[in-house]
Formats: sequence, structure tokens, C-alpha cells
Amino acid sequence: MLILGIDPGSQHTGFGLIEQSGERLRAVDCGRIRCRADDPLTRRLVHLTIELEALIERATPHLAVLETPFHGVNSRSLIVLAQARGALLATLGRQSIEIVEYSPAEVKTALTGNGRADKQQVAKMVRLLLSLGSRKLSSDATDALAVAICAAHRWRMDRVGRKDPP
Repeated sequence: MLILGIDPGSQHTGFGLIEQSGERLRAVDCGRIRCRADDPLTRRLVHLTIELEALIERATPHLAVLETPFHGVNSRSLIVLAQARGALLATLGRQSIEIVEYSPAEVKTALTGNGRADKQQVAKMVRLLLSLGSRKLSSDATDALAVAICAAHRWRMDRVGRKDPP
């Protein structure tokens, strides 16, 4: 199963594509969709959707996963993040890709066993679980891979007991 993890942002959106085969996980692709900070928000949102559509066309993931937003102190940033997430979710929905979301604490727990782990601990586990060694990754790509790993660990168990068909 191919899982696409997404770390949304209006200027930098991380993506991480992993392949799950039984218990084995393998990084297929990862990176960052960059938007120009001086572009109007509408242009950035269009750019995000075009780039995500191209990624989906190349990779054809079975599942997409995003981290639920963290409520920061800056309400303007949260609103812009919500708009970027909406554009990304609409793009995924148009492609009929199943979408799941996990909280930051759920992602940290799935990777480190500690829902309050710091970014360095999560990044270390991403490298370890995907055998990435010292390959340089942006924090956005690392976060996207982390959420994809969380989905790989939890997706099947989360579906147990659901009434809708698989």
C-alpha cells in the first residue's frame, strides 16, 4: 500500500510517500512544495493544488494522511493554514483518495511511544524506521513522513469495528 503523508502549509507543504508491505516500510519519495511568500494567497493555493495533483498522478497513493492542526497563538496563521489544508483536502477528495487525520500527539506516540516527544526525537525515528541514514530532509518532509508512518502503524487497527465497508 502506498501512503502519502502531507504536512500542510501555505508557503511550504511537506510530502512523504511510503510503501507498506506487511510490516516493512520503505520511503518512496519525499520533499517540499514551495510557494512564493510574496504571492497572494489565492495563487499559493492554486500552486499547492497543481503540485499535489501532479504528485498524485505520478505516485497514485492508496491513502493520504494529514496531521490535524495544532492550535497556535497566532489566529491569522491558523486561518491561512486552514485555507491551505482545505485546498489540499479538496484536491485529494477530487482524486477519490481515502483521507485520514491524526493529532500531533498520536503521530508522536506512534513513532516514539511518547505523545510529547520533540521534533528531534520524531526525526530520529523517521530516519531509523525508513533506513534513511544521513540523507538531508527538510523538516516539512520529515513531518510528512512521520504522519505517513503513523498511518501505516494505525490504519488497519483504526478500521476494525467501523461499520462502513473497507
